[in-house]
Amino acid sequence: MRNKSIHLLTVVLFVSFMLSINGAVKAQSNGGAAPNQPPMAEKKSKTTTIHGDTLVDDYFWLREKTNPAVLAHLKAEDAYTETVMKPTAALQEKLYKEMLSHIKQTDTNVPYRWGNHFYYTRTEEGKQYPIFCRKRGSLEAPEEIVLDQNELAKGQKFMSIGLFVPSDDGNLLAYSTDNTGYRQYTLQIKDLRNGQLFPERVERVNNLAWASDNKTYFYVTEDAVTKRSDKFFRHVLGTDKTDLVYDEKDELFDIGTGRSRDKAVIFLELYSKTSTEVRYLPANDPNASLKVILPRQPEHEYDVDHRGDLFYIRTNKGAKNFRIVTAPVSDPSEKNWKEFIEHRPAVKLDAISLFADHAVLSEWENGLQHLEIVDFKTNKRKRIQFLEPVYSAGLSANREFNTSVVRYSYNSLVTPNSTFDYDMNNGK
Repeated sequence: MRNKSIHLLTVVLFVSFMLSINGAVKAQSNGGAAPNQPPMAEKKSKTTTIHGDTLVDDYFWLREKTNPAVLAHLKAEDAYTETVMKPTAALQEKLYKEMLSHIKQTDTNVPYRWGNHFYYTRTEEGKQYPIFCRKRGSLEAPEEIVLDQNELAKGQKFMSIGLFVPSDDGNLLAYSTDNTGYRQYTLQIKDLRNGQLFPERVERVNNLAWASDNKTYFYVTEDAVTKRSDKFFRHVLGTDKTDLVYDEKDELFDIGTGRSRDKAVIFLELYSKTSTEVRYLPANDPNASLKVILPRQPEHEYDVDHRGDLFYIRTNKGAKNFRIVTAPVSDPSEKNWKEFIEHRPAVKLDAISLFADHAVLSEWENGLQHLEIVDFKTNKRKRIQFLEPVYSAGLSANREFNTSVVRYSYNSLVTPNSTFDYDMNNGK
């Protein structure tokens, strides 16, 4: 009932706010201080012809960010808005305080295990950004602040954290920040033992994966003009050794890197809208050459995970809604594929997540999301049961491979966003 009351109050306040604005505008148009019309941008026609079609844009010039006329127009719009909205200032403040009163400003998200530490973020009242923390071994251990986004934001108009990837031994953190708002991230490495930053700074980094040696990492960068992720590098921390491992020349393809949950394999995924290619190398041999799992083919989309001596390949080859096959790491070519999860015309297979003794399938059926557990020991499958008729559910932070517990998030029209740990052995 509390949620319904909040929603109703929000609607009432919003309607009151809009009525106040309407009244303010009418009052000003009948002799108030504000001008009757907002500032009008000058029309400067620009004609563009594309594939025989001619387009005319009268306001193309407004994208010229450094043009003094553009800046002057924007300032005039701001001034007009401020004048029109001035009579509603008290109501704006009331609305802001009302909405803020329903937000728990000092809060902590659910800790998740990653290696020897439990990681979480927390917020403090009056601070704009979260604080990234961890505890070693147990939740009763002392807190260690890993990154304080509020400190990083000092002197900046904007601050966003992109990558957050600790090394296997937990001593180093690879993280990236964007202070532009344009998703343009700069990579840095922090030594969590002493809080010092390594001198390496890499611009326009989108993905990263650590090798097993805790000093070599692989990363993907984007093109400065197109923002297409196209280059894959290897770097040894503390040295000037940086190698371009792969450069994707096809402009239809982007690339991304990641590491399997069992930490054995580093993947490089090359993907367009309708075609995929995956390459890999062993995480314990960072100087190894990339190998191709299956060369790209038109209309063939696939992704890969690893467990034991097998690759698990989710593919749409002969399966519009996708199926999953296994292939030996020694030779994952199509002739060695074996069916693991069959294609089902009524079920969209979105993803597979591998653990030591289980696989979790993320699926869609009849417009609803489902999570299905596969027990490798018994080969039995069972779905996690959600009792409400309409809901949203999906896997949450699951960093550990050797576990029988999978974490998922769940919410519905009557249930707020909630986090659950599900025991895949006993179904609790």
